[in-house]
Amino acid sequence: MKTIQILTISFVLLFLSCKEDKPANNEQEPVTISTFYLIRHAEKDRSDAENADPELTQKGLGRAMHWAEILDEVDLDAIYTTDFNRTSMTAAPTSVKKNIDMQYYDPRTIDIAQFKMDNLGKKVLVVGHSNTTPDFVNKLIGEEKHGQIDDSENGNLYIVQLVNDIATDSKLNFNCNCPE
Repeated sequence: MKTIQILTISFVLLFLSCKEDKPANNEQEPVTISTFYLIRHAEKDRSDAENADPELTQKGLGRAMHWAEILDEVDLDAIYTTDFNRTSMTAAPTSVKKNIDMQYYDPRTIDIAQFKMDNLGKKVLVVGHSNTTPDFVNKLIGEEKHGQIDDSENGNLYIVQLVNDIATDSKLNFNCNCPE
């Protein structure tokens, strides 16, 4: 059953990651497709309530590796993460596997129009937080559709495609079954 689920997910991600230039209308204008994969960081260490920048738990490390496997078939061009241990640790296995340097962003000050332009026609992974990830998705699609993620939820994958700036989005959820 797990193999079927992984194959189905891989097929969906592979399909979504395809980039094709084809006529948009009768005038043969090229189509530009930008695809964004947005996730929240994996499970963080909550043992010290005073620690504002905790690392991942063992389960979180397993989930980070799981994300790298899920995104294996996607030809990513860029990886963005906030400047926190938990987000950079979540992105690290994918970064290493794809040989892509992580770029840091500040969700409070990001210029979404410039971000879209900088990543035009690319496939991009963005790692954020329970409040910043849905907000980032909403900014990319231009509507207030997704609310804050519950603090216990670490398995959401949002996929946003911009086809000549027309946005579509989907939300998938992955259980990790990673050891505690």
